Amino acid sequence: MGARSPSDDSPFDVPSWLHWLGGLVDRHPNFCIRLARLESSSLAKALRQVPVTMPIYVCGLARSGTTLLHEVVASHPSVATQQMKDYPMVFTPYWWRRATAKRRLQPPRERAHRDGVMVTTESPDALEEMLWMAFFCRCHDPSVSNVLGGEERHPAFEPFYRDHIRKLLLAEQATRYAAKANYHVARLAYIVRLFPDARFLIAVRSPRRHIGSLARQHEWFCQGHRRSPRALAFMQRSGHFEFGLDRRPMQLGDASRTAQIIDDWAAGREVRGWARYWDMVYSHLGRLLDSDAQVRAASLIVRYEALCESPAETLRAVLGHCSLPDCEAIVERFAAAIRDPAYYTSRFSPDDEKIIDEATADTARWWGYE
Repeated sequence: MGARSPSDDSPFDVPSWLHWLGGLVDRHPNFCIRLARLESSSLAKALRQVPVTMPIYVCGLARSGTTLLHEVVASHPSVATQQMKDYPMVFTPYWWRRATAKRRLQPPRERAHRDGVMVTTESPDALEEMLWMAFFCRCHDPSVSNVLGGEERHPAFEPFYRDHIRKLLLAEQATRYAAKANYHVARLAYIVRLFPDARFLIAVRSPRRHIGSLARQHEWFCQGHRRSPRALAFMQRSGHFEFGLDRRPMQLGDASRTAQIIDDWAAGREVRGWARYWDMVYSHLGRLLDSDAQVRAASLIVRYEALCESPAETLRAVLGHCSLPDCEAIVERFAAAIRDPAYYTSRFSPDDEKIIDEATADTARWWGYE
């Protein structure tokens, strides 16, 4: 969940006004699109002067370090990104930023994930997905392929999306755009067609540790959603289906493989389902990087373990890949706080570990995990 007021009793609390406004936006996407186009029309002259240059996209399965990478990139003064305060008014970023410019900054609080990440209303957030859901209504339907390839054409969405980025750049007086968008693992070829100079940061983590983190978050968020149905609605409306009571796997072109994962989860075979899901997502990415030279050239693989073991060196590589200059202060600021998390230990049995190893072996080897 996003930043909360100091009076909140639960990390999953969603204020009544935010729940109401989020529901209004969710129920009327076409109205929101028309309002966004009106905003673009009113700014047409200024937007023509704003180029979209080397947009940066952070993606990978949740719990692989994508939030940290997004925060690092977004901390650069030339970068604009969605912030927590933008929900649910994502469609009109320029007007909303003007309306909230004098909003009082709240003290940092730990986000609902209980992972030590402190957030405020100004923190970078993964909200771009709301735009994609408004135009691609089945993009989170696991019964159909969620993959968008380089051959795809969507004439209604593409100029809308470019204008959205321009408006955010204009609002923040920035020159670069960044987004954390985990579901873009299914859209990288499409995005690089839209923006041939795009930069991708692909986060990956060793299967056992990654699956352990995903399983813990899923259990925690299920508990939170049962206590607070508004929190579940918040995640659905903002495009987060990674864990919780409405967990949905991506469908990456193999319907039977996705159906098998859903069956595993439904039958209580949590570890097997997660292992198959990790393998499906990262084998898809591996094949894409092997076969698509343009996506490969745009991408930097960021291993979670390297980020924890050599944070300064890894962050320099990240910021260099993104062509963001004068970054040593950013590296020093973030590297000093990065370490391998010590707030949990593995609960997997030897049999669980065997299931993970067998399900992910070939893919893990491709990503450098033996």
